[in-house]
Amino acid sequence: MAIFTSPTARLMRALLRPDLARDERGATAIEFGLLAVPFFAIVGAILETAMVFLAGEVLDSAVNDANRKILTGQAQSAGYDLTAFRSDVCAHTWGLFDCANIHFRVTTVNDFATASVVPPVASDCEAPCDWDAVQLFDPGQGSSVVLVQAYYKWPTILDFGGFNLATLPDGSRLLATVRVFRNEPFTAS
Repeated sequence: MAIFTSPTARLMRALLRPDLARDERGATAIEFGLLAVPFFAIVGAILETAMVFLAGEVLDSAVNDANRKILTGQAQSAGYDLTAFRSDVCAHTWGLFDCANIHFRVTTVNDFATASVVPPVASDCEAPCDWDAVQLFDPGQGSSVVLVQAYYKWPTILDFGGFNLATLPDGSRLLATVRVFRNEPFTAS
């Protein structure tokens, strides 16, 4: 019986036992081990997708609320600048964003047809994907057509072999909100 002394031979002898096929102890642990990785991957993907959509909606809502002050002339009469507008937007973001990293472009355009949107970061950039466009704040006067753009690079966490929510090469997703509106016919004070 010297041929069954190697570790491989002992394993083969244990696997060939007839009672091993009927033994179900540990089956639940093995099934959990097989299903745990895909289960937690799906749960993680659902949670990250939900956070990205929530962040996008919060940014959109916060910018929309701040736009009301431009639209009605309150921002112009209060002497808003980019810092004041940023503070107004950040007051409605519930702490989801690092407000210093929200990129704003508030400009006047001739009419609705000439309003054009160009993302402030190139889609083919190399990490860390810095902002290409300068931040601007020109809320216009009464009856001006105003284009408001806000952008934020949301960090993504999960990456399953290239399947992720990132839209930029640095692993972040560019969230954007854009509004075009005509200011009410207020008079500057």
